Amino acid sequence: MEQIQNTISLINSCLSDYVLIILLVGVGIFFTFKTRFIQIRCFGEGFRRAFGKLSNGKQEKHELSPYQALATAIAAQVGTGNIVGASGAILTGGPGAIFWMWLIAFFGMATIYAEAVLARATRITESDGTIHGGPVYYIKRAFPDKFGTFLAGMFAVALTISLGFMGCMVQANSIGETCQNAFHIPAWGIGIVLTVLAGIIFIGGISRLASVTEKLVPVMALLYLAGGLAVLVARYQYIPETFGCIFKYAFMPEAMIGGGFGYALKTAISQGVKRGLFSNEAGMGSTPHAHAVANVEKPHDQGTVAMIGVFIDTFIVLTMTALIVISTIYTGDGPLANATGETYHALLNNAGLTKTNLMQYAVSSVSSTVTGNIFIAVCLLFFAFSTILSWNYFGKINFHYLFGKKATVIYSILSLCFIMLGTMVKNDLVWELQDMFNQLMVLPNVVALFALAGLVAEQIPDKKK
Repeated sequence: MEQIQNTISLINSCLSDYVLIILLVGVGIFFTFKTRFIQIRCFGEGFRRAFGKLSNGKQEKHELSPYQALATAIAAQVGTGNIVGASGAILTGGPGAIFWMWLIAFFGMATIYAEAVLARATRITESDGTIHGGPVYYIKRAFPDKFGTFLAGMFAVALTISLGFMGCMVQANSIGETCQNAFHIPAWGIGIVLTVLAGIIFIGGISRLASVTEKLVPVMALLYLAGGLAVLVARYQYIPETFGCIFKYAFMPEAMIGGGFGYALKTAISQGVKRGLFSNEAGMGSTPHAHAVANVEKPHDQGTVAMIGVFIDTFIVLTMTALIVISTIYTGDGPLANATGETYHALLNNAGLTKTNLMQYAVSSVSSTVTGNIFIAVCLLFFAFSTILSWNYFGKINFHYLFGKKATVIYSILSLCFIMLGTMVKNDLVWELQDMFNQLMVLPNVVALFALAGLVAEQIPDKKK
């Protein structure tokens, strides 16, 4: 088992450090220029369509309003990666990794625009009115032959395993572990509650899921931002220094994390890029499933709404995590404030800081250990549970594509079993497998995005303006 885990870990490193960075950064830059900087030109339009009227767009039985589709997408995007992933990027790549997260998110907004447009343009409607859309359908549009069938099947299998099964398992594990530490409730007890609640929502289909996420997402975002602002108010005098660290160590990372300039810069960029990519999910092919069922007049309309999801995930929620961590730990009297290339790792080890406890330490430094643990536990509960709901829906669509409508009952039962199991056991191999299948989703999705660039461009109104 250890040898298998090491092999999968090596595959993950090769994919995340090289292949996926090149593909995802490349597709983001490509669509930024192909759409003539759609993320700037239509940013205001996206906000108006998403929030101008929270129920804008007539909602039919099998469709969602643009806001509901966005809320379902954000529920998937804003997960444990916004806390643990951002913390890990900062610890490994230094505060400068956040700058590269921002940069990749900017280009990712163009990528997710293309994904949402294609998902909405290629969706299918069954005889009973049920709507399905997502990468498997636009992959088949791009390659209507055996190659397309292979790519679509590869994507569907990878997403079902990664998000529908193992992804739900690791998210549930995070909930069980943090709640047990904060509230001393047995993780298996948390698992029973999670499984029952998830089952009730799953049975209700997309309408019930949207009804939950449209209410849950604003609550969890406001809770996290309110708590984060309280920390920043307590450390207000270090806010300028916090932003200074981000920009300084983006281009001089060796001054903190050590090593030669080339190695340190590569580490900062790779940490920022890959953590950012898998936080906002632009290019992964997950969130297009939600945008495909939006009731809008044109695919372009929902494409602009989809961009707002990346903005909220990275520039608001993830940035709040970064500011909290850096202002409390890397500035002023923080334990890593005076760290250099020679002392950074020694100070890090002495403080006992890891990506899983960094936020608890940061919040506790301005309140108390109990307060910090409870705050992070509640936020992770919201983040991870909302992610479970959306990921389950995405997996269900792809399971339906692979095995038909009747088989989705089996999928739902298996998914609930993985949720329960996730709160009871922790297996590093499961986390590695989830990462691997997560990354394998990207390959067929990005190939199809490049192939259908012309179709994306056709959907943009008034391109010459």
